Amino acid sequence: MVVLVLAPHTDDGEFGCGGTIARFIDDGHEVHCVAFSAAEKSVDPRFPRDILRKEIMDATAILGMPRTHLEVLSFPVREFPAYRQDILEIMVRLNAQLQPDLVFLPSTTDTHQDHQVVSAEGFRAFKRTSLLGYELSWNNLTFSTNSFVILREEHVERKVKALGQYKSQEGRSYATAEYVRNLARVRGVQIGADYAEAFEGIRWVVR
Repeated sequence: MVVLVLAPHTDDGEFGCGGTIARFIDDGHEVHCVAFSAAEKSVDPRFPRDILRKEIMDATAILGMPRTHLEVLSFPVREFPAYRQDILEIMVRLNAQLQPDLVFLPSTTDTHQDHQVVSAEGFRAFKRTSLLGYELSWNNLTFSTNSFVILREEHVERKVKALGQYKSQEGRSYATAEYVRNLARVRGVQIGADYAEAFEGIRWVVR
């Protein structure tokens, strides 16, 4: 199975489905990630402006993703609505190039303007493909937990370690190992597992 993760910004994919990425790679699936922005304008001035490009490479490597399966683009943070067509055209190119079986993208109820664009244009580009919307609880107006991926403890720990590579993002209330582990436990409890990640089932296609 070919899996594509669409991340508006460099750490969104790891937060939304980092454990699932680790599990799918362990299971032998081909996982790719495209981040549309390294959010240079939002980086704390104590860090190099391109620090998130290095941090995402370190983070996805911990999850097991080959460097060749990661692409980081340069759209300006918080300005995605002005670049909708450009973003859509990149997604159309990705669909033709990778022909993914499953695409992860921000949920349809994510309130961040950049995430809304990736979610909406992602549906347009990949509407004939299975689509799962990932959870970023600090942005979600609501979230439908109607799809789950069961994780083992090692997947959760790799997610924690991967997110720990984002030194430039420390200090955010959700950027803690405690939050990541507890959310995985809560989602696991919903389906009788130790750990899980939950997703909004946007579209499911069986071939």
